[in-house]
Amino acid sequence: YCHQDEAYTSVRAHEHVVVVTPTASGKTLCYNLPVIQSILEEPSARALYLFPTKALSQDQVVELQEIVDLLKEDIKTYTFDGDTPPAVRTTIRASGHIVVTNPDMLHQGILPHHTRWVKLFENLRYVVIDEVHHYRGVFGSHLANVIRRLKRICAFYKARPQFICCSATIANPQELAEKIIEEPVRLIDRNGAPRETKHFIFYNPPVVNHQLGIRRSVIHEATKIALRFLTCGIQTILFARSRLNVEILVTYLREAMTRQRKPANVVRGYRSGYLPRERREIESGLRSGSVRGVVSTNALELGIDIGQLDCCVMVGYPGTVSSTWQQAGRAGRKAGVSAALLVASSHPLDQYIVNHPDYFFSQSPEKAVVNPNNLVILMSHVKCAAFELPFEEGERFGIETTGELLEYLEEHGVLHHQDGRFHWTSEVYPAEEVSLRSASTDNFVIIDTTTKDHKVIGEMDLFSTPLLLHQEA
Repeated sequence: YCHQDEAYTSVRAHEHVVVVTPTASGKTLCYNLPVIQSILEEPSARALYLFPTKALSQDQVVELQEIVDLLKEDIKTYTFDGDTPPAVRTTIRASGHIVVTNPDMLHQGILPHHTRWVKLFENLRYVVIDEVHHYRGVFGSHLANVIRRLKRICAFYKARPQFICCSATIANPQELAEKIIEEPVRLIDRNGAPRETKHFIFYNPPVVNHQLGIRRSVIHEATKIALRFLTCGIQTILFARSRLNVEILVTYLREAMTRQRKPANVVRGYRSGYLPRERREIESGLRSGSVRGVVSTNALELGIDIGQLDCCVMVGYPGTVSSTWQQAGRAGRKAGVSAALLVASSHPLDQYIVNHPDYFFSQSPEKAVVNPNNLVILMSHVKCAAFELPFEEGERFGIETTGELLEYLEEHGVLHHQDGRFHWTSEVYPAEEVSLRSASTDNFVIIDTTTKDHKVIGEMDLFSTPLLLHQEA
């Protein structure tokens, strides 16, 4: 397709690029082709791939491995995340051509230990940042600082990597990419992939209480609609707003399938908190067709390859124009007619959207905003950067007044100033104390004590636990 050709040519001409085309338009080849070509020409070259979630990393490694196997070349591709066994980590550091990871692991597990990764940093040619629209707000501001630290370490090892970014449709992809990597970026947004007919349907459930303006339950209506597709053998995805609604919808759909004498296990739930093994199993079931229906939170909004779904049902307005198009894009990925349905709840925002479809279809997606120089976020990363390499006098880290921050840290005994350099002196390991996504790094493991072997059935973050993890929650 023309966007793949343009991306390949631009990257080979040493430009930083951001590719913005719809779901399933083949964005993966926009970075895999130039990266693999460079490694074939120069076997010492290295690439670093960043994905916002582990599931996406796993998915991309499978796809990359297929290409490498077809080439019959020795290009070593590895995932490096919290699940990677210690023995494998040594191999990755020594010989991984393409290291696939997430921003959290780069921040806590790679940059602070850069002396173990000399081979990667000395030969780093490409950094791929996929799903760049995901990095907005606090997460995006943190990532921009992680990239500053990455570039600083690369400069120390005399490397200048090229950045290849990919994004879903947002209002300002070029501006966002330039803010995150702090380099001029070329925008590639002319989509050359074929697109089949898609029906986009807004459905407003009937009113059951005129005085209060209450409509029939969005969950019951979405269940009814999804069943019409599922019983006709049409592979369907439902997007719900919360984990609780995912579980309720799965229960209703399975009960309905049983009543119609159809197998209940063809309908599955998918959300964060499920164990990685379960999630991989559901993804492969969707690709093979053994799973006919899946109910998900926005966890499946990202570009995980789940095959050719025909229908998408959104249970309530997802909250943004950008998310709505992303979710609708999960259906009708390559061939044939597809349908996306938005079932409105009684919520005022849902009612406005469903009664003013022209407003929705004429809106451009939202802007993604980041502020890397937010003082709290910046200060955390200045500490991490000082731990990794001493700061030179007059060195700039994002802002002109970096020197003032370093002097402040020196006054508080965190840094020591000597021979024109600021050295880290604290006993604390700074990266451990900075979470890129939330204010807490703690996780709770959920164990089913009713079974003999006390089976682990999921995990949940600290802030959701008191709300969702107790009897009758």
